[in-house]
Amino acid sequence: MNRKFNIAIIGLGNIGSYLYTFLKQKRKILSKKARVDFNISHICDKKRKFKVSKNKWLKNYLDAPKIKEIDLIVELIGGAEGSAKKLVFSALKNKKHVVTANKALIAKYGNQLAKIAEKNKVNLEYEAAVCGGIPVIRSIKDGLITNQINKVYGIFNGTTNFILSSMDFDKLNFDFALKKAQKLGYAERNPKADLAGFDVADKLRILSALCFNSTINYKNIYIEGINNIDQKDVQYSNLLGFKIKLLGLTEKNNNTIVQKVFPALVKSNSSTAKINGVLNNVILEGKPIGSIEMIGEGAGPKATVSAISSDIISVMKDSIKLPFNTPIKEKNKYKFRDMLNESYEAYLRFDLQVKNIGLVKNIIRKLKKNRIHIQKYKKINFNSNKFFSLIIITKITKDPNLRGIIKNFKNKKIYKCVKFIRIEKV
Repeated sequence: MNRKFNIAIIGLGNIGSYLYTFLKQKRKILSKKARVDFNISHICDKKRKFKVSKNKWLKNYLDAPKIKEIDLIVELIGGAEGSAKKLVFSALKNKKHVVTANKALIAKYGNQLAKIAEKNKVNLEYEAAVCGGIPVIRSIKDGLITNQINKVYGIFNGTTNFILSSMDFDKLNFDFALKKAQKLGYAERNPKADLAGFDVADKLRILSALCFNSTINYKNIYIEGINNIDQKDVQYSNLLGFKIKLLGLTEKNNNTIVQKVFPALVKSNSSTAKINGVLNNVILEGKPIGSIEMIGEGAGPKATVSAISSDIISVMKDSIKLPFNTPIKEKNKYKFRDMLNESYEAYLRFDLQVKNIGLVKNIIRKLKKNRIHIQKYKKINFNSNKFFSLIIITKITKDPNLRGIIKNFKNKKIYKCVKFIRIEKV
């Protein structure tokens, strides 16, 4: 261990400050594993103050890429634009290795960043960007490199999984489950990216590109969050032998790929249904491996720092790796299909006043007219038997038919709630 490897940490929030402390405490053992002595030479944060010697503190984060002795920059600012984007582009152009947990940045600009990293022969590592404590990126890039992966799916967001689990086991409504998640630090003050499915979508874009040896396709993806799920949906799903989960799923079929994020009913006895709380799971299907599942915490300082420090060790071992395994210019070209070509069984729910019980036949008639055929249905009374929910499980139906049927029941004075949730066989 003759040479010193200098690291700059930019961004000192929960993750950055935890990483700084972890690397200082574990410096000796990590240096032995990497066979390189490392030093945290510089740190910077635009908003927070941090007790550190003056020679380590950077007033301007954009100075880091220009400092000759810095070998690696850890970007923990976050976000696809602004400071994070400027820093990472500048770092790679100045031939600095980069480690980041920034899924939004990699999902949006990963193709461009990979080209720069390849050209300048530096590493761009992002294990922490996808499912934190699950080493899925390195597994795909190294352990499963000889496999032809055809499908990847699972629960990629701990916030929404915690909310849905709280609605299920603690019988909380959506708003109270969200507040509980925020109180425990599992949800941001502004949880839109998680609830709307955007966080899962970014992770899925990255996984899709890695697994299918394609460039990242940012636009061709269906995204639906959990904002429309309520306590009744959770209860009714349980009665029918299902659990509701927010899924990310990407699949290659011949020369086409589909990318989709949506809440789905999954069978209660499936492995995915049993993933609760903040846990994530990733299931990969391919040849010759068959099916492999990885489970772990998807977020939080400990899980994220585990992934970041693993990337740092990988870079310190002095091997240059392509960010997406093969050069960007040699990637496979695929067509991306949308949800218009997908078909599902589905859960339909209509809430009506009991006095309108006669409309059930009318509902079933309209469904058949729209080529939605029924497997079974159930009527469940609620609110002191003044209202009832008509729950229908359909046969396999084209997705546009399912989405279109909602428009046939617009009268809110009669139909207090009309919705559908897809059933995914995982």
